[in-house]
Parts: sequence; C-alpha cells; structure tokens
Amino acid sequence: MKRVILVVVLAALLVPAVCRADDYVIGEGDVLSVHVWGEPELNSQVIVRPDGKISMPGVDDVTASGLTIPELKKLMVKQISLLVKEPIVNVSLIRSVNSRVYVVGGGVDPRVFEMSQRTTLLHVLASLGSLATADLTKAYVYRDGKKIMSDFSGVFSKGEFGKDIQLEPGDTIYLPVKYDQNVYIIGAVAQPKAILFREGLTVLDALLFAGEFNKYADEDELVIVRTNDGKKERITVKTEDLMKKGELQQNILLQAGDYVIAKETFF
Repeated sequence: MKRVILVVVLAALLVPAVCRADDYVIGEGDVLSVHVWGEPELNSQVIVRPDGKISMPGVDDVTASGLTIPELKKLMVKQISLLVKEPIVNVSLIRSVNSRVYVVGGGVDPRVFEMSQRTTLLHVLASLGSLATADLTKAYVYRDGKKIMSDFSGVFSKGEFGKDIQLEPGDTIYLPVKYDQNVYIIGAVAQPKAILFREGLTVLDALLFAGEFNKYADEDELVIVRTNDGKKERITVKTEDLMKKGELQQNILLQAGDYVIAKETFF
C-alpha cells in the first residue's frame, strides 16, 4: 500500500517536468539526471557521449541521442528492471548543449536557433522576421552531409504545409541572398520599369504597373524571358486571350529576375 501511495505522489510531483520535456530531443553532450527511487547507488548524472549513448552503474551503453525524455525514461525502466524489481525511475535534463539549428547564407542575418522542443522548418522561418532579401527557391536544409529539403517557397509562401519537415539538432538552414529582386517590363508599354518582386506577382500585375501597352504594341501576345540554372527560356503569353477573353491560365506567375517583353508591331 505504501508503495502505491509513493508512486502516486511521485507521479504528481513529476508531471510538470514531464510536460515541459515531452518534446525535447536529447543530443550528444546533453547532461541528464537518472534517479532511481530507493536505490541511491544507482542515481547518476550522465553526459550523452559523442556516440549518442549513456552509461551508469549497472547499465552500459544505452542510446539516448534522438530520443525524448519520456522515451529514454521508458528505456531506462526496462534496463534497470534487470537490477531492481519494479523500479521507479525519473530522467530529467540538467543541461542542453546540442539542441541547436544554424541559419546561414546571407539572405538573413546568421544566427543560432535554440530548440527547446520539437521544431519544424516553418517554425524557424517564421521566427526570423522579414525574408524579403532571401531567395527561398534556392534555400535548403543540410543534415549529415547532404541536402534533405530544397526550395522553401511552397511551405512558407504558398501554404503547402505538408512539405514542412521536422528539424533535428545540428541541422543547417541555408538561405541565400536574392540578388535580383526585380521583375522588368520593357518594350511597347507606356512606362517600362523595374518592379520589386513579391510572391504572387502576375503578368497582368506587371502590365498594370507599366500603364498597359503603348500604341505600337502587338497586343496579341508578349514574351517572358526567364533564367533557370543559367539557361534562358521564353514563355509566350497570349495577352489578347487573357485581357479580352478572361483566360486566366495566361496570367502566369512571375519570378524574380523575369523580363516581360511587349513586342512592337507596325501593322
């Protein structure tokens, strides 16, 4: 009976700590406390070694890195049960040193993001402030020597949340500078100009900025010249179908660096 009461009291005392630590992912270098009730010789403070494992009296080489605190506690109960019948075990985080994500690339100020719980890419991006100077299409997450995700524009700018990923300690988020932040509309328009690019900018938006066509324009179509991976491509837009027939598939989304060229005609 006393043991049952003791278990209830301990559970009540430990709930706040567990609630705070449920989502924390243990990493190499973290310092943990393992407490076994009534077995002081087993109580230990342990450091997660570079191989991701911990050891304590009577228990050798338990993998802790990558687990949450509750997951490790469950594993330690199983291991300590080989030494003590029905052990009451508590595992707590003393010091975290390896829960960091690094943001580099020049598109934003470089920084170190401390993860106190499970964190996704979108959560980190949302914490960085303005990303107006970052090229999200060329951004990527680097982990264990390879890129694991590229192009953040969908998850951050278009609401494609299914593309969001869980970050892990040591991940590097690369956000390069968006060197060309303009769209250029030139040729037979009233006011040729450079337009500061924004997500969602379309051909029709660009025409409105430029005051539409001038009197020498071929109003039937215009051309978008776009550079991808060093290669130029030409995209024809049937402007007559867009503006007079309302065919919205012709209202193409523009990208930073695009040239929108309105051709001239003399007939």
